[in-house]
Amino acid sequence: MSDLLLPFGFDFMQRAFLVTAIVAIPMALLSCLLVLRGWSLMGDAISHAVLPGIVVAYRLGLPLAVGAFAAGMVCATATGFVKENSRVKEDTAMGIVFSGMFALGVVLYVATPTDVHLDHILFGDALGVTWGDVARSAALALPVAAVVLMARRGLLLHAFDPAHARAIGLPVRAFHYGLLALVALTVVAALQAVGIILAIAVLISPGAIAFLWVRRFGPMLAVAVAVAVAASVLGVYASFWIDSAPAPTIVLVLALGFVATLGLRPAARR
Repeated sequence: MSDLLLPFGFDFMQRAFLVTAIVAIPMALLSCLLVLRGWSLMGDAISHAVLPGIVVAYRLGLPLAVGAFAAGMVCATATGFVKENSRVKEDTAMGIVFSGMFALGVVLYVATPTDVHLDHILFGDALGVTWGDVARSAALALPVAAVVLMARRGLLLHAFDPAHARAIGLPVRAFHYGLLALVALTVVAALQAVGIILAIAVLISPGAIAFLWVRRFGPMLAVAVAVAVAASVLGVYASFWIDSAPAPTIVLVLALGFVATLGLRPAARR
């Protein structure tokens, strides 16, 4: 038994458990909305697009979170502008914008002298977080979770039927860009824990798994949060024993959970 509890005895592991579980909560809540809205690619786009903002903020001596959030919002608004002012569809606009911004970020990173390794930005460094990093992630992640829960009815109606939401007087445009801002903030909060690229999986998998198990939005949110937190803890725990990075292990756990759900879903329906 003492061997099984060994990972919980190290300070760096405790911080890794805590920070990944904290950022998993808003990511799971948002994943439900992104899955229902058909915006899974938007999480992908914003996750990639924050890289140039991080590099520019580093060069200007600003907090990296400020640059990442600004770049995420530029990506979101640019995608909307291209969609509204051209014949291309939204997924095409997202692909063009996020690939271009990600490429710009890589070019800027290569041209910027820094001791920060690109792997830590792309894949996270959960084992290297400090208690200050945990506090900063919580300061971004928990308010996002609170906003999603408080506005969940309006966000749900906006996800299913924007035309009806507009007809009954809901601020559809505010919900649209508010949701994008929440995704950008969540990606910023998750940078240290899971990185830019792996944040995509955590923004999609919990909602997809919950969508296959339940048929109501409230239970879907609860199941998604439970799945995301459990996968975070299990992924960090498993990474200790198999000597792997926590973030990819968390994503692997979520992928296995989705595959298991596909196999168990017929039994669950019966």
